[in-house]
Amino acid sequence: MQPNIHDAVRALYSNAVTIYGNDVNSLIVHDVNGSAITIDASAVTNQLTTLQTNYEAEQTSQANNKASALSKLAALGLTADEISALVG
Repeated sequence: MQPNIHDAVRALYSNAVTIYGNDVNSLIVHDVNGSAITIDASAVTNQLTTLQTNYEAEQTSQANNKASALSKLAALGLTADEISALVG
């Protein structure tokens, strides 16, 4: 699943238990005791960008690996139908 702002907050603030809101400037974050956690909006935005970049890189890598595997199967002489039967 693509990362969202809550994932970025959790990555930066391991003590965050509840997170309300979806805009970095209006997030309300609490710890296990219900105490408010002050967050750095810029850090959260940067972390979200990093998480999204990593997610997209992983998706691209998986797609490239799948394409490579399918190409190798075809090079071994498998037909498109046989490859489809293997990978669904």
